[in-house]
Amino acid sequence: MKQHAEHITPVKVYIAVGISLLILTGLTVTISFIDLGPYNITIALIIASIKALLVAFFFMHIFWDNKFYLVIFSGALLFLTIFLTLTMFDTETRGSIDEQKAKPIKSEAPIYQNQ
Repeated sequence: MKQHAEHITPVKVYIAVGISLLILTGLTVTISFIDLGPYNITIALIIASIKALLVAFFFMHIFWDNKFYLVIFSGALLFLTIFLTLTMFDTETRGSIDEQKAKPIKSEAPIYQNQ
């Protein structure tokens, strides 16, 4: 039976990843104020996926574990990002095909009262 090899991650790696996560969070907030249409959600999902990879790779130590787990996790996150992005593109462009589907189902719902 193969023993799990211990590794010690330097503190500077944790600090670099933490700073990267803060920068990516700031980038997400900054981009949210720029009107890019349906691309806002796409860019936010891409940034969120990068942040999830950083957390999983370094804080959950997948980077130093069996590389099979690294590939499976990265692939799953990549496909989730692709599928959610395609769904958001579909949701944002429904009004160009059928104007009725672009409107809210119940326009007097509380969520639409302050608009």
